[in-house]
Amino acid sequence: MEIVRVPRIMSLITKELQIKGKSIGFVPTMGALHEGHLSLVRRARNENDVVVVSIFVNPIQFAEGEDYEKYPRDLEGDKQKLEKLEVNYLFYPDVQNLYPEGYSTYVTVEKLSDKLCGRFRSGHFRGVATIVCKLFNIVRPTRAYFGQKDYQQTLIIKRMAEDLDFDVDIIICPTVRELDGLAMSSRNLYLNEKERQAATLLYRSLKEAEKILREEMAPDKAKRRMIEILSSDPLVSEIQYAGVYDPLTLEEVNQKNNKYLIALAVKIGDTRLIDNLLIE
Repeated sequence: MEIVRVPRIMSLITKELQIKGKSIGFVPTMGALHEGHLSLVRRARNENDVVVVSIFVNPIQFAEGEDYEKYPRDLEGDKQKLEKLEVNYLFYPDVQNLYPEGYSTYVTVEKLSDKLCGRFRSGHFRGVATIVCKLFNIVRPTRAYFGQKDYQQTLIIKRMAEDLDFDVDIIICPTVRELDGLAMSSRNLYLNEKERQAATLLYRSLKEAEKILREEMAPDKAKRRMIEILSSDPLVSEIQYAGVYDPLTLEEVNQKNNKYLIALAVKIGDTRLIDNLLIE
C-alpha cells in the first residue's frame, strides 16, 4: 500500500490510472477505522481495479465546541487494517494541503442540509460537501462508497455529485451493527460501560417504530413510541430528533407512505449518536 500525502501527487496517480483504463474505488473516511469502514473497503476491492482510501479529519465540518481535537485517531492501526485488505493507496493529506491560507471556497447543498442533523450542527454539511467535492476532484473515482448510517450525508453527496456533474457512481452500503444492534461508529469509543449499554436503546426504538409502521402505517404513533423508549434511560441526555421522514426530502411524514426513513439523533452523556432504518 502506497501512502500519499500531497493532493497533486494523488491526482497525478489517479489520472495515470484512468489513462490505463483502470476503475478506481474510493472510500473517504476520517480514520479510527471499524468494521463499518472495512465493509466499504471490501466492496470497493471487489468492484474495482484499484482502491483508494482517504483518512482526513475534516476541521470545517466540526462546529465550535464540537469534538474535532479529541476525535479518535489511530493511523498505525488504520494502516494495518487497510494493508490486510490490499488497499492500493492511502491518501493522508495535511490540513494545510487541503485548506491553504486564504482558502475561501465552499459547497452548500440547499434544502437538504438544514434538516435533521443540520438543525443542530451549524455548517456541518457545508464542510462535508466541500471536502467530498475536493476529494472527488483529486481522486477521480469511478465509484465512491458510503455507509447508510450517515443517511443524510449520503443524500447530500448524491445531490452534489448530480448537480455538479461528477462522473462517479455513489454506492450506499448497509449499516454495520454490533451484535446488540448498535450502529458501528468511531464515536462509540467515547462511551463508558453504562453509556454503551444505554446506547442499545437507539436500535430498539428504531425497530419498535418499524414494527408500528409495518403493522399500522402510523408515523405519529411510531414517533411517540421512539421518544418513549429513548426517554426511559436517564443517560439519554438529549433527544435532538426522532421520527419518521420522507427518504428523499427529509421532511417529517405524518401520513401513510410507500417508503419511510426512521431516523434519530440523541446524546448519551456527552456523546452524540445517530442511526436510521429505511422501510418500504
